[in-house]
Amino acid sequence: MKLSEINIRDPYILTHDGVYYMYGTRVKITNEYPHGWGEQRGFDVYTSRDMENWSDPKCVFEVNDNFWGTTDFWAPEVHFYHGRYYMFASFRAEDKHRGTHILVSDTPDGMFVPVSDKPATPEDWECLDGTFYIDRRGKPHIVFCHEWVQIDIGTVCEAELSPDLSRRVSEPRLLWTAKAHPDIVSISDDRESFVTDGPFLYRCENGDLLSIWSSFSVNGYIELVSKSDNGDIDGNWTVLPEFLFGEDGGHGMLFKDIGGKLFFAMHSPNIITLERPVIYPICERDGKLTLE
Repeated sequence: MKLSEINIRDPYILTHDGVYYMYGTRVKITNEYPHGWGEQRGFDVYTSRDMENWSDPKCVFEVNDNFWGTTDFWAPEVHFYHGRYYMFASFRAEDKHRGTHILVSDTPDGMFVPVSDKPATPEDWECLDGTFYIDRRGKPHIVFCHEWVQIDIGTVCEAELSPDLSRRVSEPRLLWTAKAHPDIVSISDDRESFVTDGPFLYRCENGDLLSIWSSFSVNGYIELVSKSDNGDIDGNWTVLPEFLFGEDGGHGMLFKDIGGKLFFAMHSPNIITLERPVIYPICERDGKLTLE
């Protein structure tokens, strides 16, 4: 398959042992799931050795009666940690708030199972798009969005995790809000609805710590960059003025290819059934990211 044939949102690419593993939110509308990405019940992985030719999807997680999530299976990303592969993904149920749950597998294309019976985000919050970060002390953290559907002005927060990633060991801490950039607009005409989506952290060669994330401007879905003032998660965060991507694309992440070159992956356009993963080379210089 070519990227233009793969219909997913929120692409996430893991480079491991000469293979690219791409995960994402299932999108394609079928008779079984007539409403698109909101009704999907699992996650797949696509593999490639050249980032151009990709395998057919292989299922790596599917809903079952033992798992609390029943809908909104969104934005899986997989991180290698202590010899295993950990998936951070969003779920919701009719009687439970949306949250990020952590799952684990021994291989990047194996079946993932929950590390615990509860999500890693607060159970009384509407949360999504959790990502993984290890601080300079070696402590693991989850970085996630407290969603605008509950609090109107979406935020990005972080919390420390236990060493085995089975639970939070600190209360969430606010990093920044959707209104921290003057060009972010509400997605609703009758109420404040300022979106935060898809944070992903990246340490620059000069030691700066950045996070890319998504929201909406007058040009639609966009990708922004925030920066910590001390090079770690516990610093004060500022949203930088320049967009990384400024029109109809987002929920991105950064990865390095087999040769060590930096790339940016996201979905575009941001239109149901038309979304495709797109990959751009990125230039990182003096703590700044620009598309090549």
